[in-house]
Amino acid sequence: MEELTSTLASSFSVSNIPNNPAAPHPRLAQYKAKSHDLAQSERRRQMLDRQKKQRQDVANLARRLAENDWENWSTEEEEDEEEMDFTQKRPKLYANQLMLSEWLVDVPGDLEEEWLMVACPVGRRNLLVAAKGTTKAYTKGGFCVNCFPSALPGGRKGKYSAKEYTILDTIFCEASRTFYVLDIMCWKGHPVYDSETDFRFYWLQTKLQEEPGVAEHSNTNPFVFVALKNTPCQRLSIQQRLAETFPYEVDGLLFFHKRTHYTFGSSPLVGWLKPHMLPDILGIPAP
Repeated sequence: MEELTSTLASSFSVSNIPNNPAAPHPRLAQYKAKSHDLAQSERRRQMLDRQKKQRQDVANLARRLAENDWENWSTEEEEDEEEMDFTQKRPKLYANQLMLSEWLVDVPGDLEEEWLMVACPVGRRNLLVAAKGTTKAYTKGGFCVNCFPSALPGGRKGKYSAKEYTILDTIFCEASRTFYVLDIMCWKGHPVYDSETDFRFYWLQTKLQEEPGVAEHSNTNPFVFVALKNTPCQRLSIQQRLAETFPYEVDGLLFFHKRTHYTFGSSPLVGWLKPHMLPDILGIPAP
């Protein structure tokens, strides 16, 4: 019981992640906790600086995710848990593969020039992997919650090659049986983790439009895939976008720096706001 209590406590802890959207927005909370963290703007600068010098082994990672091949793959955490059965550890290998947001606290001085906004639907965030003739949806914690055929490259039997696999960042809306695609990490075996947001968003829109059958419900594609629209962060553009009629209930707004690569875990280069926060944070009327 003590171990279970400890696990639950760590699961619900949000204090170790700066500006975690699971906690109240720091600027709108009823009380303000004393913070010793670096300013969000400074962490953005440092992260952009680091990504110029570092390259991820994205080709190897994408292949392992697609082929479920974790032989000789280890992390420091897993080395400390050698007694645990491999099948018990496997969910961890698919965990923390999504780029997550922070509350948008420090409004960027270059917001209008260097940022893009995406209005996100209410739904469940999923890592989607289409490979070896099947499509699998994983939670942020790395658990497989669905397995089905799809029209995505690599996603159904009889229509894939060993080198064709697709990895997407999605939000699943159960009522409409739709995966709204937020970002793209790999398409037909070509990883784009190290590409900038601008290019990834362009590629996402282009590739989904080119692929027949992904936007239609069918026996071989039981869920549809829709690329979420991105909008420049000029004040008027944001207002016009939010005045449109959405085919889904809007949960919140993500703000992406145009130059960020696709990284894992919480990033200061991805900001999150609820629509009602726009007047207080950006000085824009709420929709």
